[in-house]
Amino acid sequence: MRLQRDVRQEVANLDPRFLFGRVLIAFIPPLVANRLRTKILRWAGITIGRRTTIGGMMSVHGAGRPASRIRIGSDCWINDSCVLDASAPITIGHGVAIGQGVMILTNTHELGPSTNRAGPLFSLPVVVEDGVWIGARTTVLPGVTIGAGAVVAAGALVNKSVAANTMVAGVPARPVRALDQ
Repeated sequence: MRLQRDVRQEVANLDPRFLFGRVLIAFIPPLVANRLRTKILRWAGITIGRRTTIGGMMSVHGAGRPASRIRIGSDCWINDSCVLDASAPITIGHGVAIGQGVMILTNTHELGPSTNRAGPLFSLPVVVEDGVWIGARTTVLPGVTIGAGAVVAAGALVNKSVAANTMVAGVPARPVRALDQ
């Protein structure tokens, strides 16, 4: 009985269809067969709009079936080695460009006592609105909305929402300038 319960808990987050899709795309080198990779990820459960291209391996994590919580619009480009923690919904608008190694996280912890500072886990959704450009190696933290037409400079840590048509940079990300509409 206990063994069965333990095994059930250990495989509760296993999504066989998504796992099989990942195995298939693992054999495709970055920036090769991008449309095929995108079709496999659609089949595996990620909602991906028309003319969107996934340029390399995308790591998807989260409880249950995280692929079902990712919605990517049309005409997007997502580069290689991106990490999507989809414990809560991730919504990516139309015409979005995401650079290499970008991490979009929806999980975080409450601050716990000194004996265990990583307190209880909780999740918040992330929204990337239309026309956004997120530079390489950027980290987007839970609960953030990046407004339409915004630019996030490479390497930024986005811990607060970004206004539309604004360029942000740095750790933590701060507004650098307003952009034309």
